Amino acid sequence: MSNFKLTANEKEKGKVVYNVGILRNIVTLAVAEVEGTVPNDHNKKSGISLYIEKDGVYVDVSVAVQYGYNVPELAYRIQQTVKQSVENMTHFKVAEVDVHVLDVVFTENAPVEKEPEEQEEEEEDNS
Repeated sequence: MSNFKLTANEKEKGKVVYNVGILRNIVTLAVAEVEGTVPNDHNKKSGISLYIEKDGVYVDVSVAVQYGYNVPELAYRIQQTVKQSVENMTHFKVAEVDVHVLDVVFTENAPVEKEPEEQEEEEEDNS
């Protein structure tokens, strides 16, 4: 595990040191907050990579999404949530958040959208 220092300004004495595990946990919680994401299996790799550079934190997040959600919209919400959470909790600047959608998960209660033609046929059959 690496430690990353946040240097104090002239008014404050001391320093704040963040363990990379803290940043990973913040990102994990931020992703879990977004409705439509599927929690990662804790037995597998977390799906989160962090790179700390001089210009900010680079985050790669791999997720599975629930069926029925707009994937580009969901990815954007993940990016915004991760960025806000990391910047608010650590004062690190987030340079980039890349979201990789690995899977779409179908649940038993997932809404099934019917094509308009199928709906018309079903209505005719019921008449």
